[in-house]
Amino acid sequence: MYLVKTPQFIQSLFPNFTWRIPTQEKTLYLTFDDGPIPEVTPWVLQQLEEYDAKATFFCVGDNIRKHPGVFEQVLDAGHSVGNHTFNHLNGWRTENIPYFHNVRRCARLIDSELFRPPYGRLRPKQSEFLQRHYRIVMWDVLSGDFDPEISTGQCLANVVDNARPGSIIVFHDSQKAWGKLQNVLPQVLQHFAENGYRFQALEERKAEKVALAAVA
Repeated sequence: MYLVKTPQFIQSLFPNFTWRIPTQEKTLYLTFDDGPIPEVTPWVLQQLEEYDAKATFFCVGDNIRKHPGVFEQVLDAGHSVGNHTFNHLNGWRTENIPYFHNVRRCARLIDSELFRPPYGRLRPKQSEFLQRHYRIVMWDVLSGDFDPEISTGQCLANVVDNARPGSIIVFHDSQKAWGKLQNVLPQVLQHFAENGYRFQALEERKAEKVALAAVA
């Protein structure tokens, strides 16, 4: 059971998390979880390049370790990256200290202030601690590409019917999602591009501070 559209009342319970980017401009923030994976991630990069789209990849540390060349392709293409733990841990099922160590282990391979908890699940103490070091990024639209029980048409509708300016949208560059992703991602990119949208990567807080300082 999961929610395709994160209700406002849930977002309001965790105001320090990033759920969407407040804007009236036609901008979407595509995110891809669980990579880098050979074949899948390079294909995603090709699709994004066709639309001059930038995205954010929340990477599993063990996949970076196994596929460093694919990870370098993501960086070389100018996309943002974020920490997704080293072993894709469920925070609800993991004690705090082992969870923190797993996040730190991933951080040795990926230099980013962006963090997304796998499954969106954190214990209160985990959330409290990680917010001191990371910008915790959730989402307001979940494509469901990982769900074998829904059709590709429903996966597409999940995104098209719910995305709005500033939406953070979750896809997965994983083998589990690969079947649906091949069908849905090109259609999402085409649909929103034809409707005047652009696709941007999420920025780290330090990048935002530098930009503000430059303006000042």
